[in-house]
Amino acid sequence: MSTEVKVPTLPESVSDATVAKWHKKAGDTVRRDENLVDLETDKVVLEVPAPADGVLESISAEEGDTVTADQVLGAIKEGEVPEDDQDGDDAEDASSDDEANDADEKKSTDRKKDADDDRDRASSPAPAPSSGGDARPSPSARKLAADNEIDPSSVEGTGRDGRVTKGDMLKHISGGGSRPVERVKMSRLRSRIAERMKEAQNTAAILTSFNEVDLHEVMQIRSKYKDAFQNKHGVKLGFMSFFVKAACEALDKHPVVNAAVEGDEIVYHGYQDVGIAVSTDRGLMVPVLRNAGQLSLAEIERQIAHYADKARAGKIELEDLQGGTFSITNGGVFGSLLSTPLLNAPQSAILGMHTIKERPVAIDGEIVVRPMMYIALSYDHRIIDGKDAVQFLVAVKEALEDPARLLLDL
Repeated sequence: MSTEVKVPTLPESVSDATVAKWHKKAGDTVRRDENLVDLETDKVVLEVPAPADGVLESISAEEGDTVTADQVLGAIKEGEVPEDDQDGDDAEDASSDDEANDADEKKSTDRKKDADDDRDRASSPAPAPSSGGDARPSPSARKLAADNEIDPSSVEGTGRDGRVTKGDMLKHISGGGSRPVERVKMSRLRSRIAERMKEAQNTAAILTSFNEVDLHEVMQIRSKYKDAFQNKHGVKLGFMSFFVKAACEALDKHPVVNAAVEGDEIVYHGYQDVGIAVSTDRGLMVPVLRNAGQLSLAEIERQIAHYADKARAGKIELEDLQGGTFSITNGGVFGSLLSTPLLNAPQSAILGMHTIKERPVAIDGEIVVRPMMYIALSYDHRIIDGKDAVQFLVAVKEALEDPARLLLDL
């Protein structure tokens, strides 16, 4: 009996998906609920589990195909799967061990052959460069050629009888002899990110204002309480929770920064749903902390860690990414000193964090070294005036430079 594997019901507002990766091939045994194939939408990856035990009989939609809800992806021939059937994993493991042993045995041989090459060159007159291909390349040269996808016959050999040596291959690579080009189709997520970023630039009047923050007091608190915090709450105390709390306080004071443009209306939100940008292998995702202004530092850190794990594992859901009123992005984790972040439409503002650098600053007439961070607010100048943007950044700065007031809600 054959059972069809179908595209599941897609999230609301998603009309189709792309077959991203098959984890099984036709003829492989499968177990019920085992992930067969990943489907990529504009924002999330959906896993399609096997509906029954058996053998994957056929595949109807190949990787890269566009599919819609309830479309047939393949078929499973139902049947009992032996308990010890692991699709050859044991054999592959054994093969890997054998290959590792073979590699160890070859190392000394390769080294001896390369040494022989070197002695040959030292004791013989240097031959004229050859076009290569007549003499077999040395083992290390062959490995370099394979790793860099180079045809050894295209490399000039200076070894005995025109043999291509490791040095010849390295010279060829460093000299630009190999100029590989790879053309890869954009993923659905990357295409959607590009579309939204360009839409934001074309629609909003984006302007960016800057300030800097002395994080000495925040770092003192983290240093003093980080172990106790982690022991009690089971999560690390990071900088992001302080920034979320400071941003929410500033949004309370300057609600237009938390607003959005819809047609000819300004929509003011009486709550703060803060999106936190998370970098993944698939691209940038911005899961949303609901009612962030009402969360404690521990709740913020737990939710951020939860969303980051889901995003990087490809388990993020569309609902996790929708409905934010304001966003925060931290380029500092990659070493960015200063940037102008782009809006996450339809939001009207985004706060950019950057790397922390110790710099000399003047405090009470004295020069001291403090951990400083530049912060940036990109905003839609159609509804947010420069005064609001600057005062928002000042409010964030003041909250972070005196975090006791922030934590005591003063």
